[in-house]
Amino acid sequence: MLTSDIPTPEMLAVCRFCSEVSQRSGEDPIGTAGTADHWLLVELKQPWTEEFFHTDPTMLRLLERFKALFFKHGIVMRPVLIAPDREYSTPGTARVIYYHRPQEQFSDFAKQEYVVDEADLSRLIGAILDRLMKKPSELDSFADCRRNTAHLREILVCTHGNIDVACAKFGQPIYRKLRNEYTDNLRVWRCSHFGGHKFAPTLIHLPDGRYWGHLTPEILGVLVNHEGSVEELRSHYRGWGGLSKFEQIAEREAWIREGWEWLNYRKSGRTLRRGLTGWKRVVFPLLNWIPLKQVKFVLGQWTMQASWAEVEVSFSSDDGAVSGTYRARVEKVGEVTTAGQSPKQRGDAIELTTSPQYRVSWIEKV
Repeated sequence: MLTSDIPTPEMLAVCRFCSEVSQRSGEDPIGTAGTADHWLLVELKQPWTEEFFHTDPTMLRLLERFKALFFKHGIVMRPVLIAPDREYSTPGTARVIYYHRPQEQFSDFAKQEYVVDEADLSRLIGAILDRLMKKPSELDSFADCRRNTAHLREILVCTHGNIDVACAKFGQPIYRKLRNEYTDNLRVWRCSHFGGHKFAPTLIHLPDGRYWGHLTPEILGVLVNHEGSVEELRSHYRGWGGLSKFEQIAEREAWIREGWEWLNYRKSGRTLRRGLTGWKRVVFPLLNWIPLKQVKFVLGQWTMQASWAEVEVSFSSDDGAVSGTYRARVEKVGEVTTAGQSPKQRGDAIELTTSPQYRVSWIEKV
């Protein structure tokens, strides 16, 4: 972008939506995918208002269970609501799709799907969480409710306007185009907020767990059908949920070098060094010896704030015939003006902030 093309804060302040600010500033979405070993997609009728999340007794109990899953057992799960669909869904029933990391190095999350009576939804979710926490579980009693949908890909498009109007404004047209034009072994769902509304329209593709943003109708064929050059996806790729922030940034460069076959490889990542400052730089090596998952999670949050990191992303084909490791250094190269939230009311001023931007300063295949 030429210096003369860089929008001024005054120009950006007239934008109505946070995603407009982000796009006009040229903000790179890479490294913003949420990292998780477990996903839980729950089919639930709309509307999903803020009041619903704060007052609905069933939702409050489930949120407490998710918190306990992390604080007591160190398990990070990403719950996402999906709206019933006229074709996929049956009135009076609810669907739960559970994904988990099958092993340390992998390409796709493993999938289990259940369809139950709406009255049994909370009990099913509780049984899945109990199984994860190695408690006595009723999950086996739901065996007849399992559905074999491993062959289906799921696309989750955020249209959750109650959280940010940008997701409804820009997410709905992308959802409709995907839903109406892309049907080959694929289901497309409207879903609740999963972070990054400033990148609207944004979506998650499962089972691979890749996040996408700043989407346009023209790029959907490349994304869904794996047509054309991977390079075309660069400015839309938020990252792979199987890796952490700096590993995601390096993984994009490796994918562009390897091409579409990269999606079939099993992958894993490690952050070797990180540019922390102050007391965090001193304390990090000491806490890193503590094996608790909760501590590792906190250290991961610290790493996300680093100014640089050296990482490696290892890969291999299923038969082991192809394997290798990319090593890379990722560095902060500046900031762009962005907006974390669209105004709640029409006419309110948009609140601008800054976001760090990163680049891969070197990468090598070993």
